Amino acid sequence: MPPLTRCLRIVLTRFCLFFALVAGLSGDVSGQAYRNGKFTLRAIDFDTREPLAVRMHVKDQRGKTVKRPGMVYWHDHFVFDGEITLDMRPGLYTFEVERGPEYRVIQGNFQIGKDAEDTKTIEMRRFVSLSKQGWWSGDLHIHRPLQEIELLMKAEDLHIGPVITWWNDQNWWKDHEAPTDLLVKFDTNRFYHVMGGEDEREGGALLYFNRTRPLPIQNLAREYPSPAKFLKQADEEDGVHIDIEKPFWWDMPVWIASGRTDSIGLANNHLFRDGGLHNEAWGKPRDKVAYPGNQGNGRWSQNIYYHLLNCGLRIPPSAGSASGVLANPVGYNRVYVHCGSELTWDKWWQGLRDGRVIVTNGPLLLPTVEGQLPGHVFTAGTDQQLALQINLQLFLRDKVDYLEVVQDGKVVHEVRLDQYAKAGGKLPLLKFDRSGWFLVRAVTTHKPSYRFGTTGPYYVQIGDAPRISRTSAQFFVDWVYERARRIEVKDPEQRAEVLKYHRAARDFWEDLLSRANAE
Repeated sequence: MPPLTRCLRIVLTRFCLFFALVAGLSGDVSGQAYRNGKFTLRAIDFDTREPLAVRMHVKDQRGKTVKRPGMVYWHDHFVFDGEITLDMRPGLYTFEVERGPEYRVIQGNFQIGKDAEDTKTIEMRRFVSLSKQGWWSGDLHIHRPLQEIELLMKAEDLHIGPVITWWNDQNWWKDHEAPTDLLVKFDTNRFYHVMGGEDEREGGALLYFNRTRPLPIQNLAREYPSPAKFLKQADEEDGVHIDIEKPFWWDMPVWIASGRTDSIGLANNHLFRDGGLHNEAWGKPRDKVAYPGNQGNGRWSQNIYYHLLNCGLRIPPSAGSASGVLANPVGYNRVYVHCGSELTWDKWWQGLRDGRVIVTNGPLLLPTVEGQLPGHVFTAGTDQQLALQINLQLFLRDKVDYLEVVQDGKVVHEVRLDQYAKAGGKLPLLKFDRSGWFLVRAVTTHKPSYRFGTTGPYYVQIGDAPRISRTSAQFFVDWVYERARRIEVKDPEQRAEVLKYHRAARDFWEDLLSRANAE
């Protein structure tokens, strides 16, 4: 290196060191003093003036999410119970505060000054109390630490929260002794269970609830043993509930054919608060021309579910957020179950299995049809007809252009909200001259994701036979064959063991196809 260049480099290095020293003393490379300020946030109920647990999203002037030590934090948000003091750099911050879908979202900003302390009170306004109408919320897919669960459920106004503590190779109980009481009740009417589990492999994911111990799924191959093997084993315990985590998982038709599953995740963890996973991961891919854009995955899930209903199957929809694995807060995707004025853990799960449900990540739809709740089966004799009146209460935070009445998989009525209001919450009369099903759906205009609410299905049976669609049954026959061709198990005996479940599913769907009585 030439002497002059070497000298210049030494001078520049010393200048940089001096500048860094000065900046370090001031705390800011711009030369401005950097001293944290403190800001206390308080959250209260607008009506009762009592402190509330809430979820908060805070961003600085650059749009960067704020995270401080000691917070119960995940992805882009934190929760606190009534009050929190933030020790942060001076500046202007923006925030959003939420407490589940029954409260208004509060947006605003606050300023933190140098060496200053200030306080802001946030008043949370509840616009509906579904529990007072007998509807109680749950999230079937929670991966958060057990020590955080009570605060998280309070902050999201969630009442049922089974926690997944064993999942593929992960098993919390390997190094921890399980408590005597696996079910925890707190805050008067909130419950969580500590032995939720998930088997997620090549065929998709199954969720297991209300077991007393994990299933032996640790260290398994992607395809062997088949997840279907553990369905029978799980059923050996009374009260176990098995949920198909997403409709588009490759093995979903196999699991349905087993007759051992209890619900299916219609509002699942591919749907985020802001955005989502707009693909089917290792599940059955959608046609992106028929189901385009950010809403395509959510609509594909619903279309598959409608095919199941069109086959005469009565499996209720469920919901899960996967908070702790994916970006969602706890309870973003939730299922409400009608249990009446008093909630118990067992009553909630029975109500879910009976289909007395609404599923949502936004709109809240409370239906009655001829005085009946979702899951009800309306019956009539052969050659008789039914005319059914849908009454609906609708509660919204996001814009919805219209309500959709879906009958046998097709939208038969689109009702604008002004028409709905003029009709006093009554939707157009539905007429049936043969067996079928129906539900009501509302989709918001929220662009980043598929944000919707749906009632659980109602069923109609005229005469002795349910409606079985030839098109829908063929849809699953083709699916089972396509899935079987994808199986990669080299050992002949293991391959035969896996394929027996797919052959049983083939026989199940082909039998349905042979009994089809509708297009």
